[in-house]
Amino acid sequence: MCLAVPGRVLDIEDRDGTRMATVDFGGVVKEVCLEYLPDLRVGEYAIVHVGFALQRLDEESARQTLELFAELGMLQEEFGDPWEAAAAVQADEDAVREVRK
Repeated sequence: MCLAVPGRVLDIEDRDGTRMATVDFGGVVKEVCLEYLPDLRVGEYAIVHVGFALQRLDEESARQTLELFAELGMLQEEFGDPWEAAAAVQADEDAVREVRK
């Protein structure tokens, strides 16, 4: 699943003519393109989808959404290590096989 996730801008810089930001998504930090929101500033929140900040968001809405995503395990699904996720699925399948024996 690919979500649009709220994140807080930590840092902004110009990289080869492209405005980029370091964004915190509830503890997961990623690089994001700010070209669609050229006036976004450090400390503000934005909805981010596939590496692009698409819409400014107020802090309270961002926090509520991040908390909900965390409760549902969606942040791990969106940003987690795919190898770790595959290993967890395999471990679950192995446990089911053992129970059935």
